[in-house]
Amino acid sequence: MSLFNARSAWTIYKQELMRAFRTAMQSILAPVLTTTLYFVVFGAAIGGQMSAGGHGGLNGVNYGAFIVPGLLLLTILGESVSNASFGIYMPRFTGAIYELLSAPVGVIETLLGFVGAAATKSLILAAIILATASFFVDYSIAHPVYAFFYVLLVSASFSLFGFILGIWADSFEKLTIVPLLILTPLTFLGGTFYSIDMLPDPWRQVAMANPVVYLVNGLRWTFYGSSDVPIGLSLGLTFAFLAVCVGIITWIFRSGWRLRT
Repeated sequence: MSLFNARSAWTIYKQELMRAFRTAMQSILAPVLTTTLYFVVFGAAIGGQMSAGGHGGLNGVNYGAFIVPGLLLLTILGESVSNASFGIYMPRFTGAIYELLSAPVGVIETLLGFVGAAATKSLILAAIILATASFFVDYSIAHPVYAFFYVLLVSASFSLFGFILGIWADSFEKLTIVPLLILTPLTFLGGTFYSIDMLPDPWRQVAMANPVVYLVNGLRWTFYGSSDVPIGLSLGLTFAFLAVCVGIITWIFRSGWRLRT
């Protein structure tokens, strides 16, 4: 048997991606509609009021355009985690995981299939959201190549995290508790709708302990060339998170933790 079975990886990838398209109303339309409402409320309504009061610019960027990277990241984080965690949890829940474990499919093929499909869906959603945002706000992307690879890096990292979550969870409640009670609050408090520099002390120092702050500002830098934290720090922390997730998944497959229970 070859070390890498591309057909197995492609089969898992295609199956997971088709599952997302079969539930397009929930997996694609719902997050796009939610993000559109954010643009309407925060970008058009509140942003218009801020502009009227002379507070429309943040580092020279209009408020409506300023929140585009944050809202994009808000959707990417939630959907990457949810899609990857649900994708691996369902085979465990139905018992189909044993067929996967007994098949000639390695760790790399499994990750490329499940995690690759979740990351691809996040990229599709990102493209749709950016297209939708252009109808509400006038934004630009200063570094489009960097923006693409940064979105890809974040999508892959949190898809891996979702994969770990799907293996850890032994109930649907545990499957949703981390995205709802931990990830979403951290994202809302991570500078999605405001600049961290606007916060007074000591709240600015408290906000800097939020890891999502560095993700939001990393993506914001690719759009406008400026952020509240250095881009090198954002990239370094994101790669570190990716490496930790890969290490945990490697240990899971070597030990069989949760896979055979």
